[in-house]
Amino acid sequence: MMETCSSNFIKYVLFLFNLIFAISGLGLIIAGGVVYANVGEFSHFMEGRILAPPIVLIVAGSIIFIIAFLGCYGAIKESYYLLIAFALCLLLILIVELAVGIAAAVFKNDFETVMKDTLKSSMDKYLSNKADRMAWDHIQTELECCGIERADDWPKGQRPYSCCHALNPDDTPPDFNQCQNAQNVDPILYSTGCLEKLKMKTSSNASILIGVGIGIAFIEVIGIVLACWLATAIKKKE
Repeated sequence: MMETCSSNFIKYVLFLFNLIFAISGLGLIIAGGVVYANVGEFSHFMEGRILAPPIVLIVAGSIIFIIAFLGCYGAIKESYYLLIAFALCLLLILIVELAVGIAAAVFKNDFETVMKDTLKSSMDKYLSNKADRMAWDHIQTELECCGIERADDWPKGQRPYSCCHALNPDDTPPDFNQCQNAQNVDPILYSTGCLEKLKMKTSSNASILIGVGIGIAFIEVIGIVLACWLATAIKKKE
């Protein structure tokens, strides 16, 4: 009698947990989507390894949302095999998330070098390639930056007009020649390099991914424990 009450309690707890788990899967999809939208507009300068974590979270969130229903069905039907399959799916997702997290941590040390090389390569093609030209004009206008580390990174006579801005909203914007002849410290030039702005942007989004990832990993561990516990109770009852 006590074992039956215990297994029923675990069953309904697991069912409730999976409803929460399905919602957390949606949370992962939303978080991954927001981060990808935030940095994806600068994908021209982003390596695949930088854009991979939010994509993995979107995929993982979609899978979690689907397998949450597997857990609910397995709990209600008291199916030993469905519950074990549910626990294994959760374990697999947890391993993938840990692998992505470790890879991101390792890549963090090389991030600045890789990003700098990408920016330099794209800068060299500014005049000859329309995609690079549009990407540079967009990032410098959007992030209010100029060059890789400073405005003088641009070759003489090739500094884009997107590096310059009016000192005040009511002022007349500088003309093209003023922009070309401005010195690195001239106030009409954006003073921060685009590398620094990209680092700040990716760092803030990485904090979001890390926080969400840790929270979901904790929920996954609880799900694995509950599923195995209920599966064991069902096996004993059989």
